[in-house]
Amino acid sequence: MNRILLVEDDASMAKGLAYNLGAEGYDIVVCNDGESGLREARKGGFDLLMLDVMLPGKSGFDILKRVRADGNETPVIMLTARGAEMDKIEGLKLGADDYVTKPFSLGELLARIGTRLRHSAPGIAVDLKSLTAHRGVRESRLTPTEVEILKFLHARTGEAVRREDMLQELWGVQHVSETRTLDNHVARLRRKIELDPKNPTVVLTVPGVGYRLAPGQLELG
Repeated sequence: MNRILLVEDDASMAKGLAYNLGAEGYDIVVCNDGESGLREARKGGFDLLMLDVMLPGKSGFDILKRVRADGNETPVIMLTARGAEMDKIEGLKLGADDYVTKPFSLGELLARIGTRLRHSAPGIAVDLKSLTAHRGVRESRLTPTEVEILKFLHARTGEAVRREDMLQELWGVQHVSETRTLDNHVARLRRKIELDPKNPTVVLTVPGVGYRLAPGQLELG
């Protein structure tokens, strides 16, 4: 689950965003002023920061300056009620990754969040002894079968692997009726390791064939 820090002084907006983003599966931490926002941001452990520009205490720009000065490269989306071009330029110069002007639709914000998380997401590291997968601060427990699927694909990274070959390797069967079992295992695996299981970037589907592991996405250890 991706953790997002939302620093927004409008209590009703913060509450609404926290509710809706939580419903989308994000873990949201909310701060209502710049001082507390900076403290939380500097603790680390977030996958994304969303900073309102106009905040009591310290501005969103102040927070952005400090976290970037600390060497923190967590993606940042600036939120503001102002549409002035200079504000956008200032934010981008300071290291913001995106800029959303209020009022905005939830759909637009979700799309921008998804884009930033995909662009910044590190690869998957799988610990074969503990059967866990790590992606940034996110940890997921894997089943032995899910690990075997990843090991099989990893040995053939970039190649289109037939379902029949995977079934033979994993269960010693090739019967077409068993492909649904394999597909179900892959679907559960994707829910654990993909940022967006409906649009996978690690374990890819090869239509009419089977699956392919995207290069550079998986480290086994």
